[in-house]
Amino acid sequence: MRYISEGCAGVLYLNLSNTTVTNRTMRLLPRYFPNLQNLSLAYCRKFTDKGLRYLNLGNGCHKLIYLDLSGCTQISVQGFRNIANSCTGIMHLTINDMPTLTDNCVKALAEKCTRITSIVFIGAPHISDCAFKALSTCNLRKIRFEGNKRITDACFKYIHKNYPNINHIYMVDCKRITDGSLMSLSPLKQLTVLNLANCIRIGDVGLKQFLDGPVSTRIRELNLSNCIHLSDASIVKLSERCSNLNYLSLRNCEYLTDLGIEHIVYIFSLVSVDLSGTNISNEGLMSLSRHKKLKELSLSECYKITDVGIQAFCKGSLILEHLDVSYCPQLSDEIIKALAIYCIYLTSLSIAGCPKITDSAMEMLSAKCHYLHILDISGCVLLTDQMLEDLQMGCKQLRILKMQYCRLISKEAARRMSSMVQQQEYNPNDPPLWFGYDYEGKPLTKQEITPLKEDEEITVTDSIYSGEEEVV
Repeated sequence: MRYISEGCAGVLYLNLSNTTVTNRTMRLLPRYFPNLQNLSLAYCRKFTDKGLRYLNLGNGCHKLIYLDLSGCTQISVQGFRNIANSCTGIMHLTINDMPTLTDNCVKALAEKCTRITSIVFIGAPHISDCAFKALSTCNLRKIRFEGNKRITDACFKYIHKNYPNINHIYMVDCKRITDGSLMSLSPLKQLTVLNLANCIRIGDVGLKQFLDGPVSTRIRELNLSNCIHLSDASIVKLSERCSNLNYLSLRNCEYLTDLGIEHIVYIFSLVSVDLSGTNISNEGLMSLSRHKKLKELSLSECYKITDVGIQAFCKGSLILEHLDVSYCPQLSDEIIKALAIYCIYLTSLSIAGCPKITDSAMEMLSAKCHYLHILDISGCVLLTDQMLEDLQMGCKQLRILKMQYCRLISKEAARRMSSMVQQQEYNPNDPPLWFGYDYEGKPLTKQEITPLKEDEEITVTDSIYSGEEEVV
């Protein structure tokens, strides 16, 4: 760092994450990098609160606008106070994986760093509503939280009252959030992204109140995965109010039926839908085929769909780029043939856990879908080395290939294929029991799919390598 500091005085961006820099380096920063704007000290645990005080020496780091302190668990409240004294111009703050982060740490920052517009606190379980009250002096535009059990509906009241210009809210897996939170957000006029995945207490009443406000006309991305109480009534409301919605995730919303799916068709701006783990059937897929503008569709673990439904959807989705039908073991070669005929612009495909897919279908896909970048065939136990040869011939843009539990694909063929892609995952072992079928693709009985006893162990050898690595 001394050599860099002496020769690179014009540095604007400095990423020191995962290094062993100490307080000595912290003394160099304000002295030699007066124009520094972006600094990452993520997972650097050798410096202390005292080192952060050095940021105010000399010319100081007063131009810093982005700071990442993820994983720096050694920093105390005093350390954050030192940052606030030195870097009052911070606008973007990222502090992930910080079990030691408390409301007092946030208060120490907020007292002088009033220009903060975005905060990311993923993995900060001790942050509570008080932190958002302390941040009321800032003009927040973006919030990202995850896995917090102390955040309640009161937090969203602070958001509505103090952050009228907020446009991005990511509050995932916050179990205490209820419909009241959505009601608080409804007056926001600038909100475009809302992610409340795994907030399991949210239901139709809250979403209706949310969509009755002006926010509904601006929202572009809405993720309600695992909000298990939502039903068709919510989808009807979405179709009536969200004229600019581009991305919608209703993953594992088990009360959603084909009747609700039919109303998704009327969200004309929609380009991406995730309906994985729902009860959608062929009838719902036929309804979706009328949309004609969808580019991404995820149907993982949708056991009611069959080849007929996928074929009908493909016929009406000529611009489809991403399809995920993983762990739908009832599907066969017919869906691959339909993709090859109608969806030639496909760039990403996951058929993991689909044991009926064979080489002949993949040969047709390779011959037609030349834009394929990502392919997951894990658990496709009937595929052989021939399939890899076809991919090499037809899919020259392939970058990521996953083929776990493909026992008929040899290590030699996998090694050759690794030179053609940037990332590859390969494992010749039999599929694990939870896949629900054996190494020949035959369904297992309920007696065969049993959890291991406490004294039993299982060993799985995974080989993940790139084009420059050898198969282990």
